[in-house]
Amino acid sequence: MNSEPTEEPGRPRPPEERGTPVGRRVFLGTVGLGALGVVAAPTLQRGLEGFLGAAAEKDPTGLTGLLPNGGGFRYYSVTSSVPHKNASDYRLTVGGLVDHPKTYTLDDLRALPQTRLVKDVQCVTGWRVPDTPFEGVRLSRLLDAAGVRAKAGAVHFTCFDGAYTESLTLDQARRSDVLVALRMQNKDIGHNHGGPVRLYVAPMYFYKSAKWLSGITVTEHVEPGYWEHLGYDVDAWVGKSNGRDDDPTS
Repeated sequence: MNSEPTEEPGRPRPPEERGTPVGRRVFLGTVGLGALGVVAAPTLQRGLEGFLGAAAEKDPTGLTGLLPNGGGFRYYSVTSSVPHKNASDYRLTVGGLVDHPKTYTLDDLRALPQTRLVKDVQCVTGWRVPDTPFEGVRLSRLLDAAGVRAKAGAVHFTCFDGAYTESLTLDQARRSDVLVALRMQNKDIGHNHGGPVRLYVAPMYFYKSAKWLSGITVTEHVEPGYWEHLGYDVDAWVGKSNGRDDDPTS
C-alpha cells in the first residue's frame, strides 16, 4: 500500500510488482538489522530506515514491510521504484473544477502558513504509531485559493509514483485536520515516507494519506482510489470502517 500498510488476512493481496526478488540471505540479513534497529541509537535507526526504504522499493514480495524500524513505520509501495523529487523539480498541480488552476513548487508550499498536528497514525492492517507530528498546508487553503466551482463534490489525488491514487469528498478535504504535509516527525518528509510532499488525513486509516503527492484535482464525484478498487472502504474513518474498531486518531 502506498502509505506503508502490509497485507491483512482477508484483504486483497497487493499486485505482483516487477523487479528482482529479494534473496533468502538478503532477507535474513534485513531481519537481523530490523531487530537491531529497535534498540539502536537514533543515528543508526535513521540509517536503518533508509536501508529498509531502499530495500522495499526493490522488493516485490512486500516482506520488507513486515520489518520493524526505529520510526515505528513500515515501508510499502505499489510500484517497484519511485523517482526522487526535490526543491528543484518537485511540482504540485491543483486543477479540475476550479477557477484558478495553479502549480506549486516546494518553495511555494513552504512559504504558505503552516499547520502542525500531533496525532496517532493508524494503519488498516493493525499497527499504530502514537503522537506523530505532521506539519504542512491545510488542504482547504489550497482549495480556497483555487476557487472551487459550485458543482464540485470531491477531490482526487495522484502521485508521482505513477500508480497510486486517492479521493476525499469535498467536505472531508476541507477538514482542519487534513494537510498537504511537508514535515513529519519534526523533519522534512524524506523520500521513503512519501516526500517531499504527501497527503495527511488524520482521522482516516493511513492508506488515505497518499505518498509522493503530485496532483490535486477537484471533481464532481468521488473516484475510488488504488486500494479501494481492491476492496478497502472509500470512507476510511479510523475505528468505523474496514471492519475495524480501533480508537479514533482525531
